[in-house]
Amino acid sequence: MEGDPYVRRMAKQVQQDQMTRAARRAVLIDGIPVSTLGVIALALGSNPDPSTSQKAWWIVTTAVFTLAIVWVLWRAFRRADEYLRRIQLESMAIAFAAVLVGLQAATLLDAAGIIRLHQLAEAILLGGVGLWLTIADLRTRLPR
Repeated sequence: MEGDPYVRRMAKQVQQDQMTRAARRAVLIDGIPVSTLGVIALALGSNPDPSTSQKAWWIVTTAVFTLAIVWVLWRAFRRADEYLRRIQLESMAIAFAAVLVGLQAATLLDAAGIIRLHQLAEAILLGGVGLWLTIADLRTRLPR
């Protein structure tokens, strides 16, 4: 039969699409609490004159945020196949470069006295995580 190889190929494509969709959904479900924790850490760290207890809460929240990111990454890599791992690593590389450029620009602005580095550092890091997730999501959704 002529249609048999076509049907098998299409069934395999549907299965791959479902696996990709499930992996994206799992990362989203894991990432929502982490994103919320990052926003809370950003809000706690944006006070210009924090008390000792506010500093302690900010440090604890930021440490938990960092550990949560590591946990989400570990789970995402464990459940991904080779193609998705490659997409994740390329997306992280782009986001890492963007964070480095952003932090360098913020350092120059801080040295010039235009804005304090403390105000931008956490926003740049959260923006890098958002950029990484956006790039990875777009790369899995859009065909080449």
